[in-house]
Amino acid sequence: MTNTTWEKPLSTPATENPVKRSGINFKFVGAGLVILAAAVYLIASGTAAGARYFITVNDLMKGSYVNQTVRISGAVIGDTIKYDSKNLIIDFTIANIPADTTDLAATLHKAVLDPNATKLVIHMEGQVKPDLLQDEAQAIITGKLGADGIFYADELLLKCPSRYSEISPNNAIDDAAK
Repeated sequence: MTNTTWEKPLSTPATENPVKRSGINFKFVGAGLVILAAAVYLIASGTAAGARYFITVNDLMKGSYVNQTVRISGAVIGDTIKYDSKNLIIDFTIANIPADTTDLAATLHKAVLDPNATKLVIHMEGQVKPDLLQDEAQAIITGKLGADGIFYADELLLKCPSRYSEISPNNAIDDAAK
């Protein structure tokens, strides 16, 4: 026959039904603090690096920027542009332009024609020659100044003031009517 009483088996260890702890899991707190610290570091370093959009050629040559990644700005001297389409190598020279200017087109023109302006040779590999790489274009370049005095560029941004000159509405209408 069957036994109608139930008895707890003696072979069951007492740790089979663990008691739930109501405490803080320090692994999650630690991971959260690490993530927070990394986010603060990235924000702080990004803000410091982006605080100054670019430096001038004069500032680059006066400072100790050799082998440091910097962003510079200058006026492209058109007759120095050399492009090797087979190996995708661009070489050109930029002239110093002041950091603050009101008439960019006139400033670029003056910088290119000034024989006393500080000049810097730019070398860039692995990029097709941009259409805007022309005489008197403003070049904003990211890269490193080598010990040989050549700036080795990683990124090239160009602004051509003649393409973005302001046209008053009256002149635009007059030009369209002609």
